[in-house]
Amino acid sequence: MWQELAIPFGLGFAVFLFGMKAMEIGLHEWAGPILSGLIRRFTSTPFRGLVAGTLATTVLQSSDAVTVVTIGLVNAGVLSFRQTLGIVLGANVGGSITADMLGLDMSADALPMLVCAGASWFACLAVERFRPSASRLARVAPSLRHLSLTVCGFACVLIGMERMNTIVPVLQSRGLFVWFLDMSQQSIAWGLLAGALVTAVIQSSAATIAVTMGLASVQAVPIELGIAIVLGANIGTCSTALLASLGGSKSGRYVAWSHIALNLGGSLLFFPFIDQLAALSAFWTESPYDQIARAQTIFNVLCSLIALPLCYLGLNKLRPQRIRP
Repeated sequence: MWQELAIPFGLGFAVFLFGMKAMEIGLHEWAGPILSGLIRRFTSTPFRGLVAGTLATTVLQSSDAVTVVTIGLVNAGVLSFRQTLGIVLGANVGGSITADMLGLDMSADALPMLVCAGASWFACLAVERFRPSASRLARVAPSLRHLSLTVCGFACVLIGMERMNTIVPVLQSRGLFVWFLDMSQQSIAWGLLAGALVTAVIQSSAATIAVTMGLASVQAVPIELGIAIVLGANIGTCSTALLASLGGSKSGRYVAWSHIALNLGGSLLFFPFIDQLAALSAFWTESPYDQIARAQTIFNVLCSLIALPLCYLGLNKLRPQRIRP
């Protein structure tokens, strides 16, 4: 049994994580320096910080990466703690775009996309190596190569998801879902706990949400339980920011704890309203796969809008703190 489960899931999960990392690296190299400069310039108010954080996370496709960079800027004394509050809110909103992208039915195009993007990547690499650096083609090649890497990563994400979903029939036949669903009938908090623990271990809320979307698409888990797992994933993803803040300044730790307070508080606040979240997401789409993505977006947008006014309180006007060498 373990071979039927571990090998397909492990292979799919590895391809998925590789794709996520390739997307992150490609987008960071393609637009990261520009985004870092924009974040420093456009964070004078929490609302502007929210917009900057949303745009940065949408481009980089990694809320963890934006949060970690933000903590680094605070530790370096470039940003104050108050400037980061809007960025943290925006990172959660922008992170929802990943789930929406995963909701696109593009699995049939994943392999051709990977082949074309891979060929483009190798061609750009050859141009950079053999063409004169002064030529126009050589100047454009690095940007095109980073973009090709991003497309390769997205294709790998789709392929990994499709591979992981092949274990669902095996799990159903072995009765493992029956046990989990029975426990969830006693308390849907099992889904919240499972989402938080799995995400904290694998350090990827996108992976947890992707698996949950796949399970919901074949009705292996009900929508309400899937949303509970998504809320838990938002709690578990805080572990990355907490680790990034270790050894940094007091303001850097405040950024991490603000992230934890937002995600933990938001998840607990919306947990009693899971049925309403499910009904609202069903209003936009009938597909269980897409309903999970919509619920994630609705949750993050509402949490950020609720928390935004609190960022304007004068209690958080802390000066940036540099780390002493």
